[in-house]
Amino acid sequence: MFQWPVRVYWEDTDAGGIVFYANYLKFFERSRTEWLRSLGIQQQNLKDSSGCMFVVTDTTLRYHRPSRLDDELVVTARLYEMGRASMTLKQQALLKSEQVDGQPATLLCEGTIRIGWVHGTSLQPRRIPVSILERLKN
Repeated sequence: MFQWPVRVYWEDTDAGGIVFYANYLKFFERSRTEWLRSLGIQQQNLKDSSGCMFVVTDTTLRYHRPSRLDDELVVTARLYEMGRASMTLKQQALLKSEQVDGQPATLLCEGTIRIGWVHGTSLQPRRIPVSILERLKN
């Protein structure tokens, strides 16, 4: 499971000092991007070389507990299902400051994100190249 740290800034919160619900999608997006980078996959290079790109096609989120200004979070990304033209990831945002056995313990938000591989201009689905599939499976 890939883990990426993030701190909650003022811009992430609402008037009550709690992370605005839609910002978890931003945290998840950044974690997925860093996960891909960790596998040697850079999205701009993919688009430039293949003319295709990953896009979010479906998302489901569940909010468990609030996160607040200055909290340190760990945002995870884990490949759940793989198809020829799409993949599904499970993601979580956890409170870093509370740990059990060195792992974040408090689940704040979790989601299932489906990502499709599409042509960059037509947005028509395409098969994910085998070279990318092999990296994602490892």
